[in-house]
Amino acid sequence: MSLPVSLLGRADAAAPSCPLPLYSSAVRAGFPSPADDHLDTDLDLHQYVVKRPAATYFVRSEGDSMTGDGIHHGDLLVVDRSLDAVPGRIVVICVDGELTVKRLERVGQRTYLKASNPAYPPIPIDGRESHVWGVVTHVLHSLPGAPLQ
Repeated sequence: MSLPVSLLGRADAAAPSCPLPLYSSAVRAGFPSPADDHLDTDLDLHQYVVKRPAATYFVRSEGDSMTGDGIHHGDLLVVDRSLDAVPGRIVVICVDGELTVKRLERVGQRTYLKASNPAYPPIPIDGRESHVWGVVTHVLHSLPGAPLQ
């Protein structure tokens, strides 16, 4: 099974970008300093999350098995297929013809896909047809109460 060119969209180098202002200081979760209200540079979010455009694609998550890692239903995942799928990384993987996103784990000589929601048991993948489609590098999600697009 081969990776499709796009699930939601390929991160092409020619894709339009729109740099937005980036403040030079971090946002405090407390009282802001009036001295920190100046811009430092522009930030192009696409350049920030896409390191290898030819190997990157976007996909929406479904379900609640990865909420412990901050991946919620409907989140936009940035996936890089050029990265090695090593234990500890979160991967998009096809197992027995079904796509899933889970953390790749190794226990002894066995390989598992581990959900970060304790309601889901680990999935052993040794001896099963599986193909890694890429490593998740970023997760973008809306906050509760944010306006829907």
